[in-house]
Amino acid sequence: MIEPYQLSHHNAQHEAAHQRKFTFLAEELGSETAERILARLIDFQIAIPSWALGTGGTRFGRFAGGGEPRSLEEKIADVGLLHALNKSSGAISLHIPWDIPSDGEAIKQLAASHGLVFDAMNSNTFQDQAGQAHSYKFGSLQHTDARVRKQAVEHNIDVIRHGEALGSKSLTVWLSDGSSFPGQLSFRKAFERTLDGLREIYAALPADWKIFVEYKAFEPNFYSTTVGDWGQSYLYASKLGPKAYTLVDLGHHLPNANIEQIVSLLLMEGKLGGFHFNDSKYGDDDLTAGSIKPYQLFLIFNELADGMDARGLDHATGLGWMIDASHNVKDPLEDLLQSVEAIKLAYAQALLVDRTALENARENNDVAAAQEILQAAFRTDLRPLLAEARLRAGAAISPLGLFREQQIRRKLIETRGLKAVATGL
Repeated sequence: MIEPYQLSHHNAQHEAAHQRKFTFLAEELGSETAERILARLIDFQIAIPSWALGTGGTRFGRFAGGGEPRSLEEKIADVGLLHALNKSSGAISLHIPWDIPSDGEAIKQLAASHGLVFDAMNSNTFQDQAGQAHSYKFGSLQHTDARVRKQAVEHNIDVIRHGEALGSKSLTVWLSDGSSFPGQLSFRKAFERTLDGLREIYAALPADWKIFVEYKAFEPNFYSTTVGDWGQSYLYASKLGPKAYTLVDLGHHLPNANIEQIVSLLLMEGKLGGFHFNDSKYGDDDLTAGSIKPYQLFLIFNELADGMDARGLDHATGLGWMIDASHNVKDPLEDLLQSVEAIKLAYAQALLVDRTALENARENNDVAAAQEILQAAFRTDLRPLLAEARLRAGAAISPLGLFREQQIRRKLIETRGLKAVATGL
């Protein structure tokens, strides 16, 4: 939907103003620093989840915005559009059974035609599906009934098989298993049964795959969650083996949790696998990344950049980077463009931190200096650097601006209809 001439026209209109801002910033940072950060920004890709391309996410209702993708093919087209606009969304993550590919090879080729690859596959044992033999009402891998546990294991293995056909290399397992009332279950048996199920799934992983064990403090169960925090996820991952890692969803913590400390320790132990980016005010709000706590997002990336360098990990490929958000009052595509921008801005700011000066301040217990070093990077407006990275990569100087200039949502509604509703929550 974005033609090369439209992109060129947009960039021509904005390039003079952009170059003034970028030139000033590059002089302030120094050309060597600017070029170093630019190179990493161009390489850094953030996967888009197939379930985030439609509206939804509240417990009370869903207000479709029109023009939502009605099929996996249309979801791929939407992610391809995002990638054409920002050249930073070059991967799509599927949720099974919401988006089961009927022809894996054809879907893989379609994605490639949009410049996309397939990121982590996501299983779903938190909902009952049509025709399902056994219910997950009282859990899946933790369930007291061995038949339910077997069904959940087989579903995850089926997801792996779909992923193999698409070229994916990882499986994310999020379980809603837990309890809502004291005495409802045995914590020990729930853990052991879940571990047994994960071991069966782990055994089915191809040699070059990873499994990410996602945790969540609460919801839908509010008394206990069987994978309730990073420690429990780390325990599962450690017991499973070297292909198992913890996945951090920024919304899956109790209020004011120190997420940056969590990721630092997981990285130190070699057990941080990836991220689901979003933002929150209260809990799992699934809001636009960086919209509520931008400083926290920067602090998380500060630890990520430092920890990945300490372990010699490639920033672009060493971890899994993905958005996980819901959109009930915003256009989903606009929201995703904003999230990608916020994530890459926090990443760029983290790359700007003077690590030598920060370490000296820490070793000398100079608390004020340490604070100033971090906040100097956070308060530096690096948006011109992001725009320059997009320009060099062949994307739009202002992705959201071009999206609106071309009235993309109106065109989607004309093509797909006002009542089109995407699969997902």
